[in-house]
Amino acid sequence: MKIIFKDSVQNQRESIGQNLKKQLPGFQIGIHALNPEINIAKLITDQEIEENQDFFENCAKDYRKLAKELIFELAEKFKISINPDCPWITFNDFKKDNRQIGKMKDWRYSLHGFHCGFENQKTGQTIEVSLVFSLEFGDLDPYFFINFIKSTPNYKPLPVIIYEDFADGRQINTKMLSLGKFERINSNFANHFGIVVVDREKVEIKEYRLG
Repeated sequence: MKIIFKDSVQNQRESIGQNLKKQLPGFQIGIHALNPEINIAKLITDQEIEENQDFFENCAKDYRKLAKELIFELAEKFKISINPDCPWITFNDFKKDNRQIGKMKDWRYSLHGFHCGFENQKTGQTIEVSLVFSLEFGDLDPYFFINFIKSTPNYKPLPVIIYEDFADGRQINTKMLSLGKFERINSNFANHFGIVVVDREKVEIKEYRLG
């Protein structure tokens, strides 16, 4: 839903938007910075997340398992050994040449930033593998995690509706943290952390210092 403000009441947009945020906790309230409008979008609720916590926990485990398999398969394709302290070091040089993007069996891969993205050309499944948590590859970025869930054929039909990819992903992570199903971990870089499923084989993560 979108609320459009006439010129005569534009100055009330901010206050009305803030009140809506208090009155509608199950919705995303977007107060546009430039246009005279407020956008309202339905979000997944804490109750829906709690009722489906086993599903989201299993999704996180599947994410971690597939991420690890794909990144080691890519290393094998490149005939390299992954730096166990910081895999980003291993793959960073490949972003400088034509090996940054390519194909590996049914998967297309793309090295970018702190991640390597994979997309299955047959199923459409997508996953982003973080490279800055030592040998822990199960980091659940809210947007990437939701895209993984929505693109995984085995999960369809989803047991719960996902409305807004990033906002719902963030809501799921926050609630799963409070339920003790997910936990925060530090990355290889200071002041950067991730979120992973609690029920996993723990991996030591070492801090990496540039230079």
